[in-house]
Amino acid sequence: MLTAIVLIKAEPGRVASLGPALAAIDGVAEVYSVAGDEDLVVIIRVNDYEQVARVVTEHVAPLDGLLETRTLVAFRQYDPAGITF
Repeated sequence: MLTAIVLIKAEPGRVASLGPALAAIDGVAEVYSVAGDEDLVVIIRVNDYEQVARVVTEHVAPLDGLLETRTLVAFRQYDPAGITF
């Protein structure tokens, strides 16, 4: 399983409508509204890099109200016991 994190800057007033729209996209596991430089954080969990590209470019980026996206691909996941997944 591949995890990608998409950081999104949105138009003012669009965060509340973008959240549910993003959450409904296949491959999107979680969506958070956040404080800071970005407005939303999307967690994508899919099987390969091609699916990440498809989700981001074909489903996330075209949504009205997005100003900017930045995609991070996770290499490893750690837990408090030091176990790598």
